[in-house]
Amino acid sequence: MINPFPLDHPSRLPISESGEYARPSIRKKRGAFHGSPLARLTRRLAGLTTALALAAGLVTLPAPAASAADITTDLGITSGGDVVAGGGKAFIAGDDQILVVNANGTPNAAVTDLSGALNLAITPDGTRLYAALRGSNEVAEIDTAELTVTRRIDLAEYPCPTNLALSGNHLWVGYGCDQWDGGVVRLDTSSGHRSRPVQVASTYSSPKVAAAGNTLVVGDSGLSPASLSVYDVNTFRTTLRGIIDGHDYHTGFLGDLAITPDGSTIIAAFPDSDEYFAWDTTSLQKVRAYGAEPVSGRYSPVVAVSADGTHVAGGRGTRSGLGVTLYDGATAAPVYSGTRTDHGGLMDLRSLTFSGDDLFAVWKDLANHHLHLWRLETGSLPESTLTLTAPSTGTGADILTLTGRLTLPGGPAPGEQPLSVTRHVDDSVGTTFEVTTAEDGTFTFKDWPGSAGMIRYDVVWNGSPTVHWSSASATVTLVKAESSITLSAPATGVAGTPLSFSGALTLGGNRPRRVAMVKVLRTVTNSKGTVSTELPSVNAVSRDGLFRFTDTPTEAGEYSYTLQWAGDRASLPTSATHDVTVEEAPQG
Repeated sequence: MINPFPLDHPSRLPISESGEYARPSIRKKRGAFHGSPLARLTRRLAGLTTALALAAGLVTLPAPAASAADITTDLGITSGGDVVAGGGKAFIAGDDQILVVNANGTPNAAVTDLSGALNLAITPDGTRLYAALRGSNEVAEIDTAELTVTRRIDLAEYPCPTNLALSGNHLWVGYGCDQWDGGVVRLDTSSGHRSRPVQVASTYSSPKVAAAGNTLVVGDSGLSPASLSVYDVNTFRTTLRGIIDGHDYHTGFLGDLAITPDGSTIIAAFPDSDEYFAWDTTSLQKVRAYGAEPVSGRYSPVVAVSADGTHVAGGRGTRSGLGVTLYDGATAAPVYSGTRTDHGGLMDLRSLTFSGDDLFAVWKDLANHHLHLWRLETGSLPESTLTLTAPSTGTGADILTLTGRLTLPGGPAPGEQPLSVTRHVDDSVGTTFEVTTAEDGTFTFKDWPGSAGMIRYDVVWNGSPTVHWSSASATVTLVKAESSITLSAPATGVAGTPLSFSGALTLGGNRPRRVAMVKVLRTVTNSKGTVSTELPSVNAVSRDGLFRFTDTPTEAGEYSYTLQWAGDRASLPTSATHDVTVEEAPQG
């Protein structure tokens, strides 16, 4: 789930040199602070100096510490920030694009040509992704295998789509650009290009939405205290079931919403609260709270529920770093915690999602505004092992052979399993392809990097519901291959008669694997002097490296033909020269 609060919200206000939030003098609505919550917030900010100690206190929970494999990646974007996971991948909204990463958090692709991608929703099987495009007033449906937009649903009548929730064939869209123009519409994703939005609620501003089973929950994030409207959903209509009144719980502004997969429990996070509240969606009564430990100096919190409903994750940024805690869904007992205190603090947690048993979080560095992906391994599933072996050195012309093995806990044969392979050349973003293991878990694949340099292969098995994913890497150092040109042609010729040339280009002893352009330079020396002319280039065709060309001399002299290959990322340049003596044509 994402927290796209505007910068005038208490949880996102800039911090002055004195350490206080710079805040407007307004009341009650978004951009308007409710007096009592603001007073509480101000009192809590006075305790900012204790934030580091409290964050450290999270790590002392009776739970596994954060794994050493927890990593963070600078995504290179500054806008968006929602993250969802499915099908062994994670997707991050990034304004004009959606970044795609594999299970270990490595970016390897992107869906581009989008406008204002802010919030995402994904089907349970991970095959379809939906993106709220605030800039173009659309919802885009994306095929996650092909990474292509399969359709765009126009929401011009309900502008600024901001929040999404998916349940079955119903996609719920929270929209709204300004005050008093928010609401929720329903889209039927099974209707293909005929899908038309149906309005089901009106709100003060763009609301949060969460849905599962026959339950929809709508929370207006622009009002304080925030109330939650709970709806019954069937094929034909959406009916209000009841309201969870924020006044009864002193909620303040709404930060984030999540719902259990069966729709029985809604979990909400509030910047003014030290807890994540859970309500029964039938009785509308509060049933428990997660995370009673106070955290000072916090930004807006985020919350997520695992796909099986057994765990709840909550997190928030503070002036000293980030904290994420995993709770038992039924007992609210903390079972895992992770913190980050790098980047000098000022880290704003934007969104949180489950990827199997692990977590992906996106946070923003408030110093340079870069978004970062944080992968947290909760370690609750048994571990698999993946190995990868590659040659240590070679040339850019070589076809590399790599081998490895996937091993499951206890050693049973894993059967055929898909593996994601990403090739990086000198730390580039990389090219991804798929290989499949044999029944015993072994695998072999061949690859031609097409470049010299440091070549790194990352192989990822995305795991299963019962076994944790695993990865392996191998690096190969490649130098540019030696190249050569052979050239055959007659040694003599007659002016006015075509000369035929043939030859071959080899790169590292191999034929080129793509068409190579060979430059031809002709130099003529006779009684008139020396003249050099560049002739049309010839193609060394990729299937065999062979080339042919002809040239017709117009006068007698000593002809020298030089063929030049400029080299490429994989091979060194080379050249070859052939001399021809051309005589005058006999006089008839």
